[in-house]
Amino acid sequence: MSHPNDPDFSFASPNTQTVDVLVVAGEHSGDEHAARMITAAKDKSPELNVCAVGGRHLEAAGAQLLFDLTEYSVIGFVEVLKHYKELKRLFDEIVSWITEYRPKVVVFVDYPGLNLRIAKKLTEEGISCKGGGSTRLLHYISPQVWAWKAKRKYEMAKILDSLAVIFPFEVDVFDDTGLEARFVGHPFLSSDYDLPVSFAPDGPILLLPGSRRGAISRIAPMLFSAFAECLKSKSKLTAVCIYATDDLKDLLVEILKDYPSVAERIELVPNTENVEARAVLTSSGTMSLNCALANIPGAVVYRTHPVTYVMAKFLVKVKYIGIANLLLDKPLYPEYIQGAATKKRLSSELIDCIENVERLRQTRNWAAELRDHLDQPDNGGVSGWLLDYVERDS
Repeated sequence: MSHPNDPDFSFASPNTQTVDVLVVAGEHSGDEHAARMITAAKDKSPELNVCAVGGRHLEAAGAQLLFDLTEYSVIGFVEVLKHYKELKRLFDEIVSWITEYRPKVVVFVDYPGLNLRIAKKLTEEGISCKGGGSTRLLHYISPQVWAWKAKRKYEMAKILDSLAVIFPFEVDVFDDTGLEARFVGHPFLSSDYDLPVSFAPDGPILLLPGSRRGAISRIAPMLFSAFAECLKSKSKLTAVCIYATDDLKDLLVEILKDYPSVAERIELVPNTENVEARAVLTSSGTMSLNCALANIPGAVVYRTHPVTYVMAKFLVKVKYIGIANLLLDKPLYPEYIQGAATKKRLSSELIDCIENVERLRQTRNWAAELRDHLDQPDNGGVSGWLLDYVERDS
């Protein structure tokens, strides 16, 4: 299985004779969520033997790290075509390792573009239970088949043994497939998860343009211009803009050069710090859900390429794009998409968040509803789900 010209693609043998669980987590968020799952599972079953293709959080949770997939994903998976050969070798290495060491269970965490392809290959090769073998294939955090690629759920049913979902309505989404979908609670409500943001009535404005270069390039200018507009009537305000990597910080610094009137009023902060805020303008990603759970009033702002937007209008069948709004079926965060996101409208939203006491009360009430929706059910959560399959037929 080793590749002499690139030893980074060679996975170690397991430290134990039997591998109970192999976790495959391709992104930083998946690594963190999977680590909490493994920590809780090991608390219940200390002898659990776990290997991982993931990152440092899984390693810290007690898994034997075979390959740091989160580090590679930064330079590889974003540009799939450019790195096809490396990806193919990595794909083959994962399949080969599973074929040789036959873990009882493989848990794929999010990242369906890679993970479902691996699951399909393991089924075709007769390694998985659905393919006639003995390794159970589980998936934690479902792809959003309720928004697009709806037919994918039937393909998932052919190759997976079980799916742990983090939104309660997703159980019904898979009801017609024959695939067990178990709601295990949302990881943001885990007892060991600390929200990265919190509400402070006298805090700064929080600006969240996203974590990908393309999105930031389109969304950050709208946020900065809206904040500049807001300063015309609220001259003492400050703002905080969160970035995920140094590369993205450099991008934000470049964009801010076009907004010299506000550049000194906006602090760029890494996503490793906890941030307090009185209001937020946020893209529609997972940080928007963190903000909602933290009772921070605000609005969702999104802009994509015009062609992509037109295609999405046909392909994506959802009422809202913000996760909190989707779950509540009402606009906890009003949404400003494409041309609707003007600096005057967004500035008015920020001023309303600051001055309207009723809006603060409504945000708190709706956030409480949101927490009730997502809280862990009394079924052992994701660690109980995992152990059910590890111990099955033991």
